[in-house]
Amino acid sequence: MPERQSPLEPDYHPGSHGNFEHGVDVILSEMRPGTILQLAAWPGEEKQLIEIIGKVTGLALPDGAGGGVSSGARAGFGFAPGKFTVVDEAEGLAAAFAGAITPAIGTLTDLSHGRTAIRIAGPKAEWVMAKFFAIDFALPAFPLGAGRSTNHHDIFAQIQRSGPDQFDIYVFRSFARSFWKALCHASEEVGYEVQ
Repeated sequence: MPERQSPLEPDYHPGSHGNFEHGVDVILSEMRPGTILQLAAWPGEEKQLIEIIGKVTGLALPDGAGGGVSSGARAGFGFAPGKFTVVDEAEGLAAAFAGAITPAIGTLTDLSHGRTAIRIAGPKAEWVMAKFFAIDFALPAFPLGAGRSTNHHDIFAQIQRSGPDQFDIYVFRSFARSFWKALCHASEEVGYEVQ
């Protein structure tokens, strides 16, 4: 199977950048999950879909938009009523759901080749993210595992807090390079490292 190419490749420059003489406050990286899925329940079937997600992935998702779980290799969050994003480091998770989600329960869409996953971490991650999105990124308002669906200008983004000072951002692959360049530029004043 051919290796997937990164849409960030021409502008992905590992190392320290910006104002880093006093240290690096942000770490940027491209994640390469094997599976990125969107699952949607028909009205009244939300609890059954959450149960199926739990059985297939082992993730105990809370009911409701915004709630989520990040367990390292797998993560999931509700981004709208009855709609969930589920991510796995391994490929093939869509096949595991195929028999479990019937047309009476909802839909499954494999977005693995249509999304790019970018991670921002570090003590100034919230500060840099606030430059892009009108969201309260403070830990009490945006708890660990929680997810949000929003946009920056014309770039749709789904964001999950995957650590105390860490966010995973999922953007359309066709907009990934543009968003990456903007994220690097926004991180320059605090010093950033690309890993």
